[in-house]
Amino acid sequence: MLEVTYLGHSAVRIKGSKIVFIDPFLTGNPKAALAADKITAADVVVVTHDHGDHLGDAFPIAKRTGAVVVAMHEIAIDAESHGLTAQPMNIGGTVEARGIRVHMVPALHSAGRGNPAGVVIEIDGKKIYHAGDTGLTYDLKLVGEYFHPDLSFIPIGDRYTMGPASAAKAVEFIKTKKVVPIHYGTFPLIAADPEEFKKNVGAAAEVLILKPGETIHL
Repeated sequence: MLEVTYLGHSAVRIKGSKIVFIDPFLTGNPKAALAADKITAADVVVVTHDHGDHLGDAFPIAKRTGAVVVAMHEIAIDAESHGLTAQPMNIGGTVEARGIRVHMVPALHSAGRGNPAGVVIEIDGKKIYHAGDTGLTYDLKLVGEYFHPDLSFIPIGDRYTMGPASAAKAVEFIKTKKVVPIHYGTFPLIAADPEEFKKNVGAAAEVLILKPGETIHL
């Protein structure tokens, strides 16, 4: 069984046969449920794009734990230049790191280095989709049709990503079984209402509104 913990903003920890962190923006995150320097174990750290609220503490965590950084090519090469072990990849590709399969899928956003992306993590027989930062796009239909995710993390904060209404349409596209709203409430500019998102999703998926630090089992 997987333990999946929402760490605040877009940061997620997956604990199963391996430990995976996704977008571990903890330092400087007012909603962070865990201090980066308290993380002593990780196998893989996945980064969706190089904005500071997603790249976050990825490199320090990898350095402390020996985790493999899996990220867009340009970010991974930078990680290697810092002496870290990394798996560079790009949209459409799949890599395996420490027995975890990571698929990189499109996201409609911006980034300083490389392109923004979403990721599908295959671990212990489950598929977890983390959309990163994205606007509403038909590409999300392909994520659902091809991967059939068991659980998805979808941004709802508006302004920089989808808002509650468009994120609900994304859930319709993805056809995910369960969905957790992320990337909202961290700062005033993204003060969206997760209950509005849940109402908009309706019966399309099970919406799990998690407070930072809360865990679900999958």
